[in-house]
Amino acid sequence: ILKYSKPGELVLDYFCGAGTTAIECKISGRRCIGIDINKEAIELAKRNVSFSIEKQELSLWREKEQVESYEPELFVGDARNLSFLNNNSVDLICAHPPYANVIHYTNSTEGDLSFLEVDDFLIEMSKVAKESFRVLKRGRQCAILIGDLRKRKHVIPLGFKLIDVYLNAGFKLRELIIKRQHNCKTTGFWYKNSIKYNFLLLAHEYLLVFEKPMSISIKGIKEQEIKYNTISYIPTNVRIKRKSDGLESTTVWLFPEKKFEEKLNKNVVKRYSRGNNYSIITLVSGRNVNQVRGHNRQKEKDLLFIKSHFLENITPFLSAFEGYLQRIKEIVEKKMVFLKNQGFLVVQTRDVRIGGYIEPLGKKIIDILSNNKNLYLKEVVVVAEEGVNFKTQDFKEYLKIAHHYLLVYEVKK
Repeated sequence: ILKYSKPGELVLDYFCGAGTTAIECKISGRRCIGIDINKEAIELAKRNVSFSIEKQELSLWREKEQVESYEPELFVGDARNLSFLNNNSVDLICAHPPYANVIHYTNSTEGDLSFLEVDDFLIEMSKVAKESFRVLKRGRQCAILIGDLRKRKHVIPLGFKLIDVYLNAGFKLRELIIKRQHNCKTTGFWYKNSIKYNFLLLAHEYLLVFEKPMSISIKGIKEQEIKYNTISYIPTNVRIKRKSDGLESTTVWLFPEKKFEEKLNKNVVKRYSRGNNYSIITLVSGRNVNQVRGHNRQKEKDLLFIKSHFLENITPFLSAFEGYLQRIKEIVEKKMVFLKNQGFLVVQTRDVRIGGYIEPLGKKIIDILSNNKNLYLKEVVVVAEEGVNFKTQDFKEYLKIAHHYLLVYEVKK
């Protein structure tokens, strides 16, 4: 709210719930409209915002000017129908939708999206996205908080699926922020079961910040031609210490900068391979390798780990990433024959920014591998350096991309 709106501007929350957005708008001098399909939620939200606030408290948000306080407008409504709002009338949308049918939000209220299976949920969210695009002013933001699901021991990447819904409505993805769950480090029962049954506790959500472009027409960007074969791969040997600290047990891995690669490799290799039966290959840019051999010469592997360090330094042209995605697909198709049944494929990647908007490569890799009937998405892991949020960054325009993804697939032949 502070980053993407100014005092006096209008913030919309169409999944109002108990009124968190409304409360923050009131104490920061923003106007707010909050709607929710649940009548009881709106009643609770109204009680939660029924507090007084002194003008001197509001002035703390701005150094040089006095900020007015506005009472939020809260009422029962449906996020798919914002007909009470004019086109291009909202300055910021800030919402937290249900995660499909994980937790039922009402007692079967008609129109409650939390009763829908994933595919139907996404269809209805497309109506929400379309209305969002209509009411939002050009050049302004729509921030959606969403998380993934787990079903039959595999992950449904609901966060990535929702990106497509809003992009198809006309939005651009300005930021993809990771929200880490507090106190998510596991011990005791959950840690032992995480190792025993080889699963990670979901410990992150995605804060997707979409933007309505200033202009409908998007001029083509002249790009340097990057040939498909300029992204190749080389075998990588790593040394894994036998005795070391415990493995990570949630979907958020934070490692110290100096030991980042060491701890990352250790967690992947020890969790997803048996002994020394794995292969690691690293993608490189601008180099051709005619023949690639794995780390280990046994025919079948427990683990294939694909790393993509070059993404941190590559020139940000869209054609480069199209070639990268094609190379990932080619490697997987070629190497699948060498992976054991119930073995694992792990792809390390990261998002990149092109022309001010996020190119979600983690999502795109999941998309291109979705047709492979032998691969089942087991985990989406977020990896970052410890303390990265405390490093000095320029927040005037865009946020620094500070996280990697590990896309963990289980092989079933």
